[in-house]
Amino acid sequence: MKVPVPKEAHIQTLAQDLHHLDKQNTYAEALALSQDIFAQTSTLSKKFKLTSPPQYHNLLVNIGVKEKGLCYHWSDALYGHLNAKHYKGFAFHLLGANIGKYWTEHNVLVVVAKGQSWKEGIILDPWRDSGTLYFSKVKEDRKYDWKHRSQRGCF
Repeated sequence: MKVPVPKEAHIQTLAQDLHHLDKQNTYAEALALSQDIFAQTSTLSKKFKLTSPPQYHNLLVNIGVKEKGLCYHWSDALYGHLNAKHYKGFAFHLLGANIGKYWTEHNVLVVVAKGQSWKEGIILDPWRDSGTLYFSKVKEDRKYDWKHRSQRGCF
């Protein structure tokens, strides 16, 4: 599978959305974070050697043909990468939907302005579209009923 190349317009849209989380944060930091998110998504797409659709990729991971690429591999890798960067105005949380249900559990990363609730954040989900970054406000993502996964290492 060819690794999706992000369009500059998507990077700018995410940067604007991040900046709007708290206008006290600089647009420059929001843009740097957006660029980092898209770059890391591309890196992980190559590392995971994606196959589309994501459910088929999951099957290949589960039977041992592929090593990684399940939704929680994405969210955990992004969480670790972005947390290590110490963005001054932003924090990161892990979310899950249908937790414990083998076929329908889904995990994502959410970015918030520091001090905000995860419910006010923006979902980052590169699994959903096979390496093309899906992002939206938590409240606008009606596909899943998200729960905070504080037991997985985020606060």
